[in-house]
Amino acid sequence: MKKLTKNQALVSIITPLYNAEAYITHTIKSIQDQTYLHWEHIIVNDCSTDTSLQIVEELAKKDTRIKVVTLSRNSGAAQSRNKATELAQGDYIAFLDSDDLWHPEKLEKQLRFMQENKVAVSYTSYVHINEEGTPIGRRIKALPKLTYKKQHTNNYVGNLTGIYKTSEIGKIIAPNIRKRQDWAVWLEAIKKGNRPALGLQEDLAYYRIREDSMSSNKINLIKYNFRFYKEYLGYSWITSTCYLLRFFYEYFFVRPRWIEKI
Repeated sequence: MKKLTKNQALVSIITPLYNAEAYITHTIKSIQDQTYLHWEHIIVNDCSTDTSLQIVEELAKKDTRIKVVTLSRNSGAAQSRNKATELAQGDYIAFLDSDDLWHPEKLEKQLRFMQENKVAVSYTSYVHINEEGTPIGRRIKALPKLTYKKQHTNNYVGNLTGIYKTSEIGKIIAPNIRKRQDWAVWLEAIKKGNRPALGLQEDLAYYRIREDSMSSNKINLIKYNFRFYKEYLGYSWITSTCYLLRFFYEYFFVRPRWIEKI
């Protein structure tokens, strides 16, 4: 095992937790298996009704880098991430949801990539897995460079892959909107970084496709995309509609170029 060196930057890893008893142990283990050791894992329990809280509390007893916080009422993933962001002590912030996984070298490779390229925001390619954790033959490739303008048309950052440097751009608090909070966070991070985010084109994370997930309903996401432009960015109905049409063009004709079968 690698030894922790004195000058390594601290990475705060944020995980919102709600009824993920079937997956959370594997998620935490994928963090504990990282070759980069200097991290804190902030898990915010959003009033789970299964055994998720008991599981993470037992794991936290054995690893002091794991910190567990429970909200007083169910508030959603955005508020859970925001609470963890407020508590984060790291030089960098990363996100990993309670059913997703990381490659063991994810942090080590990505931090080196950021330091070598002097970039404040980065992300990586990732692979889709099924509920059993088996790859289903689909890779989402990271764009080599992502400008604010490009991110404005579509969310090109897989939230489970993104890292931003708090010591340079501060902490980003997600807006209180039902969906697309992660889109807003990465758009704001790129804006505050004053330069494009960079994508590391290696498969360093695994996104679990679940039948009961909100994101699996693509039709419902139409209204959330419109609200992103209308309510979060504050555009008029006409302007929001125009951007929504651009979103669809990007989604159906541009993004597929960065998705491949494996």
